[in-house]
Amino acid sequence: QYGSILEEHRAVRRAAGLFDVSHMGEVAVRGPGAGRFLDSLVTNDLSKMTPGRVVYSPMCNPRGGVIDDLLVSMRGEGDYLVCVNAANTKKDLEWMREQRAASGADCEIVDESSAWGLLALQGPKAFEILRPLTDVAIDDLRYYHFAEGRVADTPAIVSRTGYTGERGFELFVPWDRAESVARAIEVSGRERGLVLCGLGARDSLRLEAGYSLYGHEISDEISPLQARLGWTVKLDKAVPFVGREALLEEKAKGPSRHVVFFRTGDRRIVRPETPVLAGDTPVGRVLSGTLSPILNEAIGSALIDADASTESLEVDLRGRRFALTLVKPPFVPLPKQ
Repeated sequence: QYGSILEEHRAVRRAAGLFDVSHMGEVAVRGPGAGRFLDSLVTNDLSKMTPGRVVYSPMCNPRGGVIDDLLVSMRGEGDYLVCVNAANTKKDLEWMREQRAASGADCEIVDESSAWGLLALQGPKAFEILRPLTDVAIDDLRYYHFAEGRVADTPAIVSRTGYTGERGFELFVPWDRAESVARAIEVSGRERGLVLCGLGARDSLRLEAGYSLYGHEISDEISPLQARLGWTVKLDKAVPFVGREALLEEKAKGPSRHVVFFRTGDRRIVRPETPVLAGDTPVGRVLSGTLSPILNEAIGSALIDADASTESLEVDLRGRRFALTLVKPPFVPLPKQ
């Protein structure tokens, strides 16, 4: 955080925030077989991608658990840039290379993480702030699309994506130019309410929007179906993918547990791993918890047994019970993208 996490969060909802997320990993997958190879790794369908498109997808293990969740950007025919979670970069690369070797796919996999800086400009005034700095026609750029051009006289991939629920951009720039681009954005945003934001606000914003975080709502042990990400799982797509059989079986039986989102009506944060109770019986555990600066109350997510009643869920915080009111996210109204 740069100041108060609460104020950084509110600034993104009201004006704009600038995040340095250069810790994220970037993997280039190139070659005639790149598209089909990537399609065999992820649950979503990449076959209809065209240059300039971005697709969000889990990448699963054979048991149907999530190895990571990815953003796949198609730069050209047989040319993809995959954005992966920072802590998973090494694991993802090893997995992708193992799968390429096993399949004989005609493509190369290159770790470009050290080549890219990544800045996220998010909030209602993001367009206003970025417009004078770029030659990209950002007003014509649709959600989950990107264009290549220049930002602050620097080559950049300008992507209409983000992790806050607000309108905005993620900017891939050369590593050694990230600071100068960030400073130019800061100057442009100075009179427009822009605030520098840390990962604390990024986490509270994504939870308020109801977005999954790897290691919390999705993990090696939590499938996309359990995480209510069924919309990303294309079981009938032309290319079979790793984990498909396990997910087919899980869908047929119905997931034994699922992720829910909740609010408590109280400001006390419910920490991850707190047991979720139905009466005195544990029926799950909290995955994420924070204070919503907009609602001014604790919100969170939990993994609960599918057969547990959702009418009487509670948590025990230092001897006091708090009822969980289940919510279909987002927790607050968000703009149309």
